[in-house]
Amino acid sequence: MRKQRLVAGPDPHPLNASLKEAAAPDDPAVDGAAEERRAVSRLRSGDPGAARWLIETFQGVVLGVCLRMLGHRHDAEDVAQEVFLRALRAMPGFDPERPLRPWLVGIAANRCRTALARRARRPVSIEPPLDRPDPRPSQADPDDLAGELERALRLLRPEYRQVFSLYHEHGLDYDAIAKAVGRPVGTVKTWLHRARGQLARELAQRGVDCPSTPASEE
Repeated sequence: MRKQRLVAGPDPHPLNASLKEAAAPDDPAVDGAAEERRAVSRLRSGDPGAARWLIETFQGVVLGVCLRMLGHRHDAEDVAQEVFLRALRAMPGFDPERPLRPWLVGIAANRCRTALARRARRPVSIEPPLDRPDPRPSQADPDDLAGELERALRLLRPEYRQVFSLYHEHGLDYDAIAKAVGRPVGTVKTWLHRARGQLARELAQRGVDCPSTPASEE
């Protein structure tokens, strides 16, 4: 029996409203960082409304990381649920000055790495996957850069795709990626360099011109 999905439900008292009420009437508008710190304070105190806010705000980001790394929606949903459960359990010791997004993305990447290791130990199915389209259509569409890049990303080795996504799509730095994937920073830089090179070659072979990705900081 599959686990029940952890999804944000309707909240009669949204966190955003309570945050506004907590501010003095003559306070200026609370910026995003200050609002997040208030939310973290409520999360650390076990406020259910804050837990709903966390899921509603970051479930798209977390699920996106899991889908990118695992390539299977059901597995991604299971891991995303685990990410939020772990995050909520860790909240009492969380530093309120620390941004939530990179922390959650790091947890997601780490849990996906564990899920991939478990998957590698499963017996190999002789049936082809049914939910993944052919990543290499017969003709490229030079005007669909996003689509062509997505197809090229699917051809990367999983570890290359993982670090590329964490760096370029989710904005993690080398140290955070290294911690998430359990590899030294030097390995992360090597994988990212190889991912960029393979993507450039694949797109060039398909006649797609695209701007070069930013060079890695050394």
